Amino acid sequence: MRFDILSIFPEMFPFLIDYGIVGRAVESGKIQINVANIRDFGEGPHLMTDDRPFGGGDGMVMKPEPIFRTLESIPRVEGERKVILLTPQGQRFNQSMARSLCKLQQIILVCGRYEGVDERIRSRYVDMEVSIGDYILTGGELPAMIIVEAVSRLISGILGGATSNCEESFEDCLLEYPQYTRPRVFQGDDVPPILLSGDHEKIRLWRRAQSIKRTLEKRPDLLERANLSERDKSILEELKQKKV
Repeated sequence: MRFDILSIFPEMFPFLIDYGIVGRAVESGKIQINVANIRDFGEGPHLMTDDRPFGGGDGMVMKPEPIFRTLESIPRVEGERKVILLTPQGQRFNQSMARSLCKLQQIILVCGRYEGVDERIRSRYVDMEVSIGDYILTGGELPAMIIVEAVSRLISGILGGATSNCEESFEDCLLEYPQYTRPRVFQGDDVPPILLSGDHEKIRLWRRAQSIKRTLEKRPDLLERANLSERDKSILEELKQKKV
């Protein structure tokens, strides 16, 4: 997969590209990340990328021409691609969307700034608008990093274990079960005995029940979309009865 990120602050991205899971994926060639500087396609001696809004009002708006020229400079790879604008007005980014995006061959992320981008870029060249939450950031750079990492870690071979990304929070619309490691006893608190039993099926069932319990306690809204078996539903009903 190839990610192309359009930004007026490309110097923000080396920490994403050089470290952690994403850095290892880039180094191994499983993903490509190209950061294109919109200022390189700006206008006039000062390479302007923004101007005052027609109709008046505070702030500045990103001009359409520099963004268009930056988009035109991006090579198209074979396969399906999407141009995504990072904006508070977009669809809420979640794990389901990350799974959908990881099937693409190319993702182009346009990082807005100031009061946003000229509407003609949005209407003519953007395939999808995405928001990472109901709050305002200065620009789309941090959302772009979040999307790159969330999508990258779903690509086959990037995480170590074969099931590493199948049992995490928000997969199957459930939060992840509690995790424990050494020491066995910490400040008098012991690891649940079932995790030391060696019975993998019992451990699997315990973890599933704990995921349901934790989701009910912390994010009950997720349960409306969760894919629950009859056993899961029975566990959930029992937990609800205990809360009453």
